[in-house]
Amino acid sequence: MYAGAAAAATAGPPRRDFISVSLGPEEAVGAGGYNNSKAWRRRSCWRKWKQLSRLQRSVILFLFAFLAVCGVISYTSMGEAWKSLTNKSLDDQRTKQEIPGVKLANPAVLPAPQKADANRGDYPELSLQKQPNPPHVRRGPSNLQIKAPWRDTRLKTRHSTIRAVEELVQTDKGEKTEKSIISWRGAVIEPDQNTEPPSSKIKEPDKPSSVEAEDQKEPVPINERQLAVIEAFRHAWRGYKDFAWGHDELKPLSKSYSEWFGLGLTLIDALDTMWILGLKEEFEEARKWVANELVFDKNVDVNLFESTIRILGGLLSTYHLSGDSLFLEKAKDIGNRLMPAFKTPSKIPYSDVNIGRGTAHPPRWTSDSTVAEVTSIQLEFRELSRLTGDEKFQKAVDEVMKHVHTLSGKNDGLVPMFINTNSGQFTHLGVYTLGARADSYYEYLLKQWIQGGKKENELLEDYMRAIEGVKKHLLQRSAPRKLTFVGELAHGHFSAKMDHLVCFLPGTLALGAHNGLDANHMKLAEALIETCYQMYAQVETGLSPEIVHFNLHAQKGHKDVEIKPADRHNLLRPETVESLFYMYRFTGDKKYQDWGWEILQNFNKYTRVPTGGYTSINNVQNPSNPEPRDKMESFFLGETLKYMFLLFSDDIDLINLDKFIFNTEAHPLPIWVPA
Repeated sequence: MYAGAAAAATAGPPRRDFISVSLGPEEAVGAGGYNNSKAWRRRSCWRKWKQLSRLQRSVILFLFAFLAVCGVISYTSMGEAWKSLTNKSLDDQRTKQEIPGVKLANPAVLPAPQKADANRGDYPELSLQKQPNPPHVRRGPSNLQIKAPWRDTRLKTRHSTIRAVEELVQTDKGEKTEKSIISWRGAVIEPDQNTEPPSSKIKEPDKPSSVEAEDQKEPVPINERQLAVIEAFRHAWRGYKDFAWGHDELKPLSKSYSEWFGLGLTLIDALDTMWILGLKEEFEEARKWVANELVFDKNVDVNLFESTIRILGGLLSTYHLSGDSLFLEKAKDIGNRLMPAFKTPSKIPYSDVNIGRGTAHPPRWTSDSTVAEVTSIQLEFRELSRLTGDEKFQKAVDEVMKHVHTLSGKNDGLVPMFINTNSGQFTHLGVYTLGARADSYYEYLLKQWIQGGKKENELLEDYMRAIEGVKKHLLQRSAPRKLTFVGELAHGHFSAKMDHLVCFLPGTLALGAHNGLDANHMKLAEALIETCYQMYAQVETGLSPEIVHFNLHAQKGHKDVEIKPADRHNLLRPETVESLFYMYRFTGDKKYQDWGWEILQNFNKYTRVPTGGYTSINNVQNPSNPEPRDKMESFFLGETLKYMFLLFSDDIDLINLDKFIFNTEAHPLPIWVPA
C-alpha cells in the first residue's frame, strides 16, 4: 500500500483534491472502507465531481445541455419526416392498387366490357365515348395509335364469372374518387417504360390524333345482343384455350387441334376482336403467347395470301388499336419473311413462301397464282411500309396492281381467276366470278383507293368498270321472289351459281356509296343483301350453304334457292354478317340487326359444342343432324363474331368507317390522313 498517503490522511486535515487510497480486502472491511454498496458508490461519484474545477464542471454541464437540445430538435424533425414518408407510402400504395404507372390526360373512354355472371342478362352496361381532336388536325379519316387500357395503364379490375368489366379510378388529392369506363378508343395514355413508341421512321400520316372536343358525346351502352356475342366468343375461346392453345385451329368435337402453318392462326386472328369486345384477360393471355412463343424463324411453307391477311393484318391492326410495339415488331418480322414471294420473273408473287429458308415457289401442280391472292395483300403491305418507312413492301404490291391494270383478258372490268407467275398473264380465260379465287380483287380495288386518301385514280377506274361489268354480265333475278343475285360467266354461258363468298359485295358497294360513288350502288347493295339473307332464311337450319343455285323460272314447290349435296356445308363464314354491318352502319335500318341476330341464334343452335368452341357443319338442310365437321375456322373469331358485335352496336365510332378500313380478314387498318 502507499504508506505516505495513509500517514498524511491521519496526521492532518485531508486534501480532498488529491486522494488515492488502496486497501487490501481485510483492511478495508475492518476500517469501514469500500464495500460496493450503492450509497458508497454515490458518495464516491460525488467526490469525483467535487474534485473537478469549476471550469471543468461548467464545460460538462454545457455539453450535456447542448446534446439535450440537439436531441429534441432532431426528434421533432425526424418525426415530421417519418410521418410524411409514411403518408406518402400509403398514398403510393393506394395509387399502385388503382392505376399504377399511369399518367392520364382526359381519362374515361371506351367500353371495356363489364364483368358479370355467366347469365347474359346479368352483364352490366358498357359505355363508349369519343376523344376530342386538336383544332389543327384536319377533319376526316385519322390514323390512330391508341394505347391499351390494360397494358399501358394496368388498371385495377374486378373479377366475376364473365370477367368483363374494367374500371378506371381517378383520385382527387386523396379525398374524392370518380369511376369511369376506359377503352382503347380516344384514350390519351402515356406508355409505360416497357412500351416503345412507334418507329422514328413513321411517316406523318401515322402520327396519332385525337377527336375534336366538339365531337364528344354521351356514352353508348352495350346492349343485350352485343353481350350475347361476348358470351359466344368466350365459349369459342374457352374451347381453343383448353384444347388447341397456340395451334392454328380448334377441333372442338375431338377436343384437339389441326395445324396449317403452325403459327397460332386462331389466336392471332382473334387479337383485335378481343380488343374491340373489351376482353382484357383473354387479350393479355394471348399477348404473352405472342411475346414468348410466336416465332417465325421456322422451316415451314405458308400461303402468302392467307398469312398476309390473317397474321400480318392481325398484327398491324392490333398494333394500331393497342399501341403496343410488340405487334409492330412481329409484323415487320413476318413481312420481311414473306418478301421472297415477289422474286419472280413477272413480279407476280408465288403463292407459297418458306419463312424459315427465305424461299418461295408456286403450288406443285401449276405455276399459276389466283388473282384474288396476289391482289388482296396490298392493304397490309402498304400499311407496313407507312409504319416502317421502308418502301419495299408497298413497292412490291403496287407493282402487282399496276401490272394487272394493264393486262388484257378482262371482260368489262371482270378478271379471270388465275395469273401466271412466269409470264404475268391471265390464264384460264373466259371464266368470270365474284366468288372464290377472284372475290377480294374487287374488294381491294375500292379499299386501297379509300386507304390512300382517294388519290389513286387507276384503282377507282378499275373498280367502277368492274361493277359495271357485274351489272352487265353477272346480275340476274331469281324466281319466284325476284331476288337479285350475282352468278358466274363461263365462256359466254351464264350460271346461276352464287358462292356465299360473294356476299361481301353488298357491304363493299355500300362502302363505295358512302365514300361518294354512284348512289345506285347503294340500291344494288340493298337488293343483294336481301338475297344473302334469303340464302339463310330459306334453308332448314337457317344457315347458308357454301354455294347456292338460284331458280331462274318459277316451279311449283320450289324456292328461289336450290342446294346441291356437295355444297350444303357451312364453314361459319362472315361475309353476310359483314355486309349486314355495313348496311346497318350506313342506313340505320334495324332489320339488318334482326337478320344478324337470327343468324347468331342459329349458329348457337346448330354449331355450338357444349365443351367449348363452334364447329363447321356438313348439312345445313338437316336440323336434326347437321353433321358437324369438327373444325372451327380461325375466321369465326377473327371475322364473324367481330362483325356481329359491330353490327349490334349503335355507336358509329366503334371502328369509325371514316377512319378505318377493314382488310378482307376483318382487321381494321387506319385510313391515311392527307399530308
